[in-house]
Amino acid sequence: MTPRVKITEAAKATIDTLTAAHGELMFHQSGGCCDGSSPMCFEKGELMINETDVWLGMIHNCDFYMSADQFEYWKHTQLTVDIIEGRGSSFSLEIPLGVRFIIKSRIYNDTETNELKPIHIGEMVR
Repeated sequence: MTPRVKITEAAKATIDTLTAAHGELMFHQSGGCCDGSSPMCFEKGELMINETDVWLGMIHNCDFYMSADQFEYWKHTQLTVDIIEGRGSSFSLEIPLGVRFIIKSRIYNDTETNELKPIHIGEMVR
């Protein structure tokens, strides 16, 4: 199966630091608030997930979600979570470390598209 979301080694190292300080983590792809379209990292359960959110997969033992509306725009792209230096302006846990998570994206090729696992949004399958 083609993963919908991946992560770099540098981002994994930041997650390890955050996990040591905060315990289990989760990600939600921001829809434009605060730091634009940045992936936001929270303590697991801190952000309420509901039927309008889509689970895209796991990255380094963390669930990764996105709103269904935003998924409509990104459904043809594979996301890669990375980390860069510089303080972001969100509520994401990495901000006090002087770094921020970012998303890199690329469009799936035909083979990858055919190997995508269906996404369940409420009762709809995409």
